[in-house]
Amino acid sequence: MTGAMMTGLELTFAILALLLTPGPTNSLMLLAGAERGMAGAMRLIPAELAGYLVTVLPLALLGAAVLAELPALRIAVTLAAAGWVAVLAVRLWRVPAAGAAHPAVGPRALFVTTALNPKALIFGLVLLPAPDRLGWNLALFVVLVGLVALLWAGLGAALGGRGQPRALMLLRRLASVFLGAMSLVLMVRGVGA
Repeated sequence: MTGAMMTGLELTFAILALLLTPGPTNSLMLLAGAERGMAGAMRLIPAELAGYLVTVLPLALLGAAVLAELPALRIAVTLAAAGWVAVLAVRLWRVPAAGAAHPAVGPRALFVTTALNPKALIFGLVLLPAPDRLGWNLALFVVLVGLVALLWAGLGAALGGRGQPRALMLLRRLASVFLGAMSLVLMVRGVGA
């Protein structure tokens, strides 16, 4: 079922289900909450929104036609996402314990990660396109992205890490391992497509 055929409530639940699923962007927001606290992580939400919109908007407007003409583009985007997530995993792993005072998650990393997030393809190609209500769907999407980002950042802040270098290092390492696994999954999908 596409966004054009869903009721507003169905679309809300579909967007929330996908946004709440752990992935690269949510991992970074969780880590940002642990590193920066809730107030600091909230400042990163515009970078996440911009990352989603830079991918979702063109896809919602033109994506289906472009991908029908260039099916290799989907593979290329998937492999680019896998490569970026692998780079992030390595960077997070290498952040020294003494560097706990310096956040590993910044706006640029969050923007690029979100722009390359495979979820953006689903939002832009399946859930949001609806000729008669694209504006409403996008507004709903923006609100839900902000709310879910707050949830993940709040969870990170609750887990702590500020002032606790060992806890923060553990969260960074766990995020690194998770992102490494996500990168492998994306590579397999990209090569297998």
